[in-house]
Amino acid sequence: MTTDGTRAAGAPVTWTFPGKHISVTTYKRDGTGVATPVWFVQEGDRLLFRTGVASGKAKRIRRNPAVLVAACTIRGELLGQQVSGVARVLSGSAADDAKRLINRKYRAEWILARTWWFIQTALHLPHRPRSTPVFLAITPR
Repeated sequence: MTTDGTRAAGAPVTWTFPGKHISVTTYKRDGTGVATPVWFVQEGDRLLFRTGVASGKAKRIRRNPAVLVAACTIRGELLGQQVSGVARVLSGSAADDAKRLINRKYRAEWILARTWWFIQTALHLPHRPRSTPVFLAITPR
């Protein structure tokens, strides 16, 4: 990778993101970047993550697959340098594989999140409704 986060011609693809969260910066129509922390799984040179099919980041990625990625905290505070990547929506068995890997890594978190969602629903507390998930993969640029 070069200092601006792009891959030098002929350079091998190597990137490692430790931890449980990455910041994914996607771009609005006017070019403004929107950074969002997400849970992820690294599989080889791909970073896999899940979001709602109608989420802003999914819409922005469909329109413009260029993204910036960096390790971050749960609140989105960057822990390293941002690097360029290309995101794409997964389908079929690739999406099933991503779902399996993400569910394995975040088993405890999913149990807590789902329990909290059911409590909110049962008590009629305000919460965001569930949306259909979509799985995405980011590869180095």
